[in-house]
Amino acid sequence: MRASRLISLLLLLQSREAMTAAELARELEVSERTVYRDVLALSAAGVPIYADRGRTGGYRLLGGYRTRLTGLTRQEAEALFLAGLRGPAGDMGLADAVAAAELKVLAALPPSLRDAPARTGQRFHLDVPGWFRHAAPPSWLAELAGAVWRDRVVELRYRRGEREVVRTVQPYGLVLKSGTWYLVGRVGTAYRTYRVDRVVDVRVGDDTFDRDDGFDLGDYWREQADLFLRQMLAERVTVRLTPAGLRALRHVAHAPFAYDEAVAGAGEPDGQGRVVTRLPVESVEVAYDMLLALGPEAEVLDPPELRTRMAAAADRLAALYRDDRRPDGSG
Repeated sequence: MRASRLISLLLLLQSREAMTAAELARELEVSERTVYRDVLALSAAGVPIYADRGRTGGYRLLGGYRTRLTGLTRQEAEALFLAGLRGPAGDMGLADAVAAAELKVLAALPPSLRDAPARTGQRFHLDVPGWFRHAAPPSWLAELAGAVWRDRVVELRYRRGEREVVRTVQPYGLVLKSGTWYLVGRVGTAYRTYRVDRVVDVRVGDDTFDRDDGFDLGDYWREQADLFLRQMLAERVTVRLTPAGLRALRHVAHAPFAYDEAVAGAGEPDGQGRVVTRLPVESVEVAYDMLLALGPEAEVLDPPELRTRMAAAADRLAALYRDDRRPDGSG
């Protein structure tokens, strides 16, 4: 385990100009104290690694030093081809580049590993779009991808509801979520998210922009996705759940945090094991459809209009299953 970590540390320093102990610790998922010990071990083994002090300091390799510890294991080679997502890359106009890169990697592999792409393709396939969704890429995706790669400022004409707006955007990145592409960009000092299929026109300018080094696309997307769900599920309904209903709630709740919040807020079980809790929902209408799926395992307590609707549905359902009714509906 430590030998693998030392190699990873060495390759990180080889691929980057300098890294602080904190940055190395974060990449390697260890403590900074462990990084200090590993650096000492590499130095003792003759690796020309040294530390620059000061604000812009960090660990560096002596100029020109290169390690040959770059051989791929079978698992690493197969994972590398798994990472070549041909569908999304093709949507962005990069299919030829991905194919060329795969050929170069394949040529560099030893004969024993050259079956890696075939083994990976036989075992894994990524089908990104959701069910009942058209898989064609948005019209302006390739142009936006080119602007993202080259850090070019773009002018977007964007469809927002019934009207169109024009925005000058610094395109920071593209995100593919459930078959839908999103552009993340900076407008002024704020970051904004745009659905690419709502972009009506794109003009890529000659001006470039300087990226904020502190911006992390993955962190931004996770925060925005969580915020979107929490804003969407702004209403609360109070329900009494049986133990089976509480277990089944995981499968009908529209977001993981909604289920987690309901479980965390559940009161003490009563004599029948039922608990009362509040469930985040998008609307009363959505809550009706969702809780109806739990049948008798859930009782709505509040709001009153939802309880009335659930009671009426229960009456209609009971009427369908009365003992004196035949399957054909006759009395």
